[in-house]
Amino acid sequence: MVGKLPQDSMTMDDLPNDDKIQVVDISLPANDFGLSDERIQAAQEDARRQASMSVRDGLRKYRSAAMWAFLMSLTYFMESYDYGLMGSLFGFPAFAKKYGTRTAKGTYNVSATQQTVLKQITKCGQLIGLYFAGSLNDRFGYKWTMLGSLALIVPIVFMQFFAPSAGVLIAAQFLIGIPLAPFLTLANVYAAEVSPLSLQPYLTSLYSLSSSMSSFIATGLLRGLLHSSLTNSYRIAFAVQWIWLPPLAVVVWFAPESPTWCIRAGQMDRARIALKRLSGPDETDEQIENRLALLQYTDALEKHYSASTSYLECFRGTNLRRTEIAAMVYSAENLDGYDIASSTTYFFQQAGLSATQSFDLGLGNNAISFVCTFIAWWFMRYIGRRKLFVFALFSTVIILLAIGGLGVPEPTVALGWATGGICFLFTVIFKICQGPLTYTIVTDIPSTRLRAKTVVIARAGFLCSAVFMATLVNYQINATAWNWRGKAGFFWAGFCLLVAIWSYFRLPETKDRTPAQLDKLFADGVPARIFASQHVDTVEYTEESTGQV
Repeated sequence: MVGKLPQDSMTMDDLPNDDKIQVVDISLPANDFGLSDERIQAAQEDARRQASMSVRDGLRKYRSAAMWAFLMSLTYFMESYDYGLMGSLFGFPAFAKKYGTRTAKGTYNVSATQQTVLKQITKCGQLIGLYFAGSLNDRFGYKWTMLGSLALIVPIVFMQFFAPSAGVLIAAQFLIGIPLAPFLTLANVYAAEVSPLSLQPYLTSLYSLSSSMSSFIATGLLRGLLHSSLTNSYRIAFAVQWIWLPPLAVVVWFAPESPTWCIRAGQMDRARIALKRLSGPDETDEQIENRLALLQYTDALEKHYSASTSYLECFRGTNLRRTEIAAMVYSAENLDGYDIASSTTYFFQQAGLSATQSFDLGLGNNAISFVCTFIAWWFMRYIGRRKLFVFALFSTVIILLAIGGLGVPEPTVALGWATGGICFLFTVIFKICQGPLTYTIVTDIPSTRLRAKTVVIARAGFLCSAVFMATLVNYQINATAWNWRGKAGFFWAGFCLLVAIWSYFRLPETKDRTPAQLDKLFADGVPARIFASQHVDTVEYTEESTGQV
């Protein structure tokens, strides 16, 4: 008897010549995995079910998984709010008066050096936090690692709130980066591991939604406090972080642990319980057992390719290619010059607008970001990751050149509004075609056994590129430094072009691919440009030949 994944009724001869696909077949002895014939068949059944499941069926059958992935993604607020808040504070008069210096015009300005340190010192703390996040997650799981991070934030917010000088605030920004680091990486990986294949693009891109929401809240809060009579009104924005901590702790406490982590930890009964909590009421015990079998199979397959789960393993063999892709996709968010558009309030002021107008435009920019994330979900479903990502980068090159052109004349209100319009277009392209895709691709690419550590490494690459990018942008657009204003767009257009060329040749399509399929494609060395055209029989099983997987 021979069992295989179905290939529908279409044969290779039915396809046009240009659309014919190659079959990638990697046969591995099932007995080497320590899995019985029954478990292989169960994994086969779930792989077939996952491949045919629509988004609507995924939401109906796994609404609990979608709910928990969404709730855990709310921890993104802590990281994205802090980053967005600091960027907006530089254009807030009370903050500039407290920590900046008086200019010749009688206004107060936070120098380029202080802006760089205040924003980038947090990333230095995050690098330390990331180093421990992967190891702590492997040992204690997602829940305890994230609960510990939430607890550490409480006293650090006191330092932010009461900071009497820029030095104390810098220390607080460094320290808060350590517990913030796990949220972005672990919440995203958690969503990838608890959700079915059909829902993964949406649930792993929730960071983009949360980032837009938190930036909107931060900018809106500061806009409301802009004309406050309170001397240190900006402190209220820091204090808001305390409000979020208790409900987030409750969510993490009651969330089911990732079944994939449970399998890696050898806790099969706990994995089975987690899958039951993540499934809908109409899910049968047999279907849950089949899904558990597929997770076991994927884990066993990856043990065959690489038994180690250390950080060093991310740089060996085919994992090196996967780490490179994840890190470059993450870093593209910085190397494409998006910080020019995201530093809206201060950048718009340098372009010729008032503080009030700048904050209003910043709010509009954040609102557009929020709406565009929903539009991105539609594009991801029908177009795929690779095409959108490559299109976004080449389009961004043109947009950056336009921003540079508007920065050549002396700043006026009219040019400021025109620059704001171009930045809005930048935001639309980024938030539809690149931003949400980043977090989906980064969790798609790694093997499941190395997913958390690969995402941690990719995030570290993101932070390093962010320090490079933000340091330059701060000096480029700061009135007391290089004062390039919009001309900085010319500089970043060059970097964006290089990343666009890399993405064309190195970024594979991961749409509708299970982790086992991606494992086989990477193991076979399939070129990135033809990933989408390859057919892979996962969990291929031949009982008569002593079992082939």
